[in-house]
Amino acid sequence: GLSYEGADFILKPMEFPSLIQKPTLSVIGSGKRVGKTAIAGYIARTLKAAGITPGILTMGRGGPEEPELVEGGAIEITPEYLLRIAEQGKHAASDFWEDALTSRVWTIGCRRCAGGMAGMPYTENVKRGAQLANELPVDLVILEGSGPTIPPVAANAFIIVVGANRPAYLALDYLGPYRIKLSQLVIMTNCEAPLADPDEIIRLAEGIREINPNVKVFETIFRPFPLENIQGERVFYCTTASSHAVTANISSYIEEKYQCEVVGYSSNLSNRPLLIKDLNEVKGHYTVLLTELKAAAVDIATKHALNEGTRVVYCDNIPIPLNTSSETFSQSLIHLATDLIALHPKSLEKGRNE
Repeated sequence: GLSYEGADFILKPMEFPSLIQKPTLSVIGSGKRVGKTAIAGYIARTLKAAGITPGILTMGRGGPEEPELVEGGAIEITPEYLLRIAEQGKHAASDFWEDALTSRVWTIGCRRCAGGMAGMPYTENVKRGAQLANELPVDLVILEGSGPTIPPVAANAFIIVVGANRPAYLALDYLGPYRIKLSQLVIMTNCEAPLADPDEIIRLAEGIREINPNVKVFETIFRPFPLENIQGERVFYCTTASSHAVTANISSYIEEKYQCEVVGYSSNLSNRPLLIKDLNEVKGHYTVLLTELKAAAVDIATKHALNEGTRVVYCDNIPIPLNTSSETFSQSLIHLATDLIALHPKSLEKGRNE
């Protein structure tokens, strides 16, 4: 809570105004491309299955100019639907659309631009989005960060997502410890070769526990989960994952798990010119375009496939825990959310009145 001043600079602590009148869980990250949206969506689905109604408030550089509300469980989010949104000049693969598609919960899309070293966005409309969150029929609000930037709204608890495929010092040094000390749970992602070095994974986990001895640490990997049946299809897979990850682990997983043939892939989902080149090279060779809902998934990949008369299937990325059971992982998320709801001032006030 203190400012840090030097000869020609000053670092100010973040301010977290109490704007959301519901139990609130903030999912933050150690950096970009660590899987925050996948984790936030997984948390939402886990809580939903446990009888808790969550909503998600996102912020991103591709978010809307004014906070936008989507009732994920009430509308049919098809490739054609998202393409119409993209053709209106909107970012149809923004995080709030991904969360609405994969989790079928209320989502609010917000925008941020730039960010300081501690995580404060330079400009944002999240605070306006927080007002919308108060009106939602939900038990708990999940705030989803953007890159290393933290939602500038008070939360009752924090979960930090740390990419094990990045050098450990990025999370353990500089202002990484600040984020770790904020958090009650740490979810390490991409904990496998060739993405991460086994020694770096150990060093990272040990360093996190040294910084925050009370935190729970879960080591995970991501695997694709198609939202529709792709059995027997010839699949072209579009992803933001590296080509090393696809060839080493993901391609064979898709084929074995979903009984299909992966005839090609593109790791250029966030590089439009290269993505177009990859798609043109496989014209006519696949029956299903399987893609994450990120970056150019709609305006390039979906549009290309629909123009070719090819079926489009979106996929989620599921975190699979390595150092514990899936049940234990899910139960830890449910317990945290249940405690937040039970200890929230409104819940306590209700209990006193009863």
